[in-house]
Amino acid sequence: MPAGGAAIIQSLLVPILLLAFFYFAIIRPNKNREKKLSEMRNALKAGDKIITIGGIVGRVASVKEDDVNIEVGSDRTRFTIKKWAISTVEEKESLENK
Repeated sequence: MPAGGAAIIQSLLVPILLLAFFYFAIIRPNKNREKKLSEMRNALKAGDKIITIGGIVGRVASVKEDDVNIEVGSDRTRFTIKKWAISTVEEKESLENK
């Protein structure tokens, strides 16, 4: 192989390795996280205890396509939020232990 060809391969190797690093270190884990969040939000059902991205804690009253009605507080105030605003769903086991 001529010396010029080796220089070209070496100059292309660094950007390719950087792209591979960014894919496996940043892009792929982010896609997996987004997929898990989407599955969690699509599996919502009435009675689930949720926490919104704004920090509101409540129970799911009903689920529609993109909207979720939740109850909050001791007076069971109901309001509607978007599914994308749900941060976490607390596990049933942790609710039973409390």
